[in-house]
Amino acid sequence: MSRRFTIFGNPVEHSLSPKMHGYAIEGLGVDATYDKTLLLDGTKLKETFLKNNFDGANVTVPHKEEAFKQADEVRGIAKEIGAINTLVLEDGKMIAYNTDAEGFFESTKEFGEINSLLILGAGGTAKAISLIFRQMGADVTLLNRSEARLEPFKEKGFECYRWDEFSPKSYDLVVNTTSAGLGDSNYPAPKELLESIMRASKFASDVIYNKNTPFLQLAKKLGLPNKDGSDMLLYQGVKAFNLFYHDKFDEKKITKFMRKAFY
Repeated sequence: MSRRFTIFGNPVEHSLSPKMHGYAIEGLGVDATYDKTLLLDGTKLKETFLKNNFDGANVTVPHKEEAFKQADEVRGIAKEIGAINTLVLEDGKMIAYNTDAEGFFESTKEFGEINSLLILGAGGTAKAISLIFRQMGADVTLLNRSEARLEPFKEKGFECYRWDEFSPKSYDLVVNTTSAGLGDSNYPAPKELLESIMRASKFASDVIYNKNTPFLQLAKKLGLPNKDGSDMLLYQGVKAFNLFYHDKFDEKKITKFMRKAFY
């Protein structure tokens, strides 16, 4: 019987997920479809998921926290993050996971071991990245414009700073998790501050994909090895696909097929 998958978001038209999953479905020879679902009202997510008989779904902005609340069960690191990006139908129940965290961690392996990182921003992606790296034993520091959004991180024991009180130290990796540079030419922090951060860091990574953001342009100018968010998107998709199929497939094979979406 054909299985049905989708991605919920608003906006969702730009999403690469249908292309990625489509290549995996075709390459692995499974009987399934993967579509986009524009969801204007996040509170209707579970209702829409069940009504359309979806077997699984991915969730993108702005519905990750709402999906977390509506899930029948949340598993793994998602419980601590408080946001999810993958849903799997299991015995009529909506089971939720977060593969963003593992996906980003996987994407940084080419840099070697990361023992310290500075995260710019304090949203849902920052939560995922901070928790997975702390779980892996790294020292994590967060830097954000305002104090208020840093509070949940302080409560979890992370070192947190506002721009105006921050003095850069040496970091293995500096990560932009903000939307700065996505639809504008902004930096995720004042340029002078970013330059001093990057001069003291080994690597730079932006979670925005398929775009040479001002953050990445600055890293290149300073000779800092860097990468965009394409691999994070790829690896979170690989892990999500295997959750749909209960870890039935070899991740290297899924990766090989999904990577075609980026060519």
